[in-house]
Amino acid sequence: MTVKEVQKTLRRLANPEIAAHSLHFMKSGKGEYGEGDKFLGIRTPVLRACLKENNTLSTGEAFTLLGSKYHEERWFALQLLVRKFHKGTANEKKTIYDRYLQNTEFANNWDLVDCSAHKIIGPYLEIRSRRPLYRLAKSRSLWERRIAIMSTFHFIRMNDFNDAFKISKILLNDKEHLVHKAVGWMLREVGNRDQAAEKQFLNKYYRQMPRTMLRYAIEKFPEKARKSYLGGEV
Repeated sequence: MTVKEVQKTLRRLANPEIAAHSLHFMKSGKGEYGEGDKFLGIRTPVLRACLKENNTLSTGEAFTLLGSKYHEERWFALQLLVRKFHKGTANEKKTIYDRYLQNTEFANNWDLVDCSAHKIIGPYLEIRSRRPLYRLAKSRSLWERRIAIMSTFHFIRMNDFNDAFKISKILLNDKEHLVHKAVGWMLREVGNRDQAAEKQFLNKYYRQMPRTMLRYAIEKFPEKARKSYLGGEV
């Protein structure tokens, strides 16, 4: 199967009504974070089913598809690259990791980052220097900063919280709502595994946190504890 054949298959599934909804939901209007994105209008379950039947593209072809102007085609490409990374040799994994970082401009919405960063960047860096994450965390790109914190999800699942805390600290004063949400989410995931560790971080920094970040981080705390953090009374 070729890139053009995959595109032909996906475009047969296009739905203008869903596409119009996606434009609004994914904030693709002027001045919004997804400005200029284009949608075919294909729901995620349909894309997943299509991926199961159309997953023979090479790594190079998957990266070609990642350059598509259509959001769903980029999602499809990233999911295919995640599969290839998981099954790949050491050299294949390195190629996918390197090219992913060279093409972050195409992982340009929250769902594209969230379906791929912790499944490619995180695993690749598991036994390597985590320094690339800190470069991403200081990037001017909203999406690269989100990639940085979301990549730590892989480590969090291994009960390794150090990088999640360090990158969260870097991003405490970030101006982007989507970064606030991602940081809060990852802190909550730490708390799901070790609430004492999360509280130790929160007790030091919660007064500096944007409200959204804090709300996400304490979402699963008992009501009394949530009120104490939100009221600045911890």
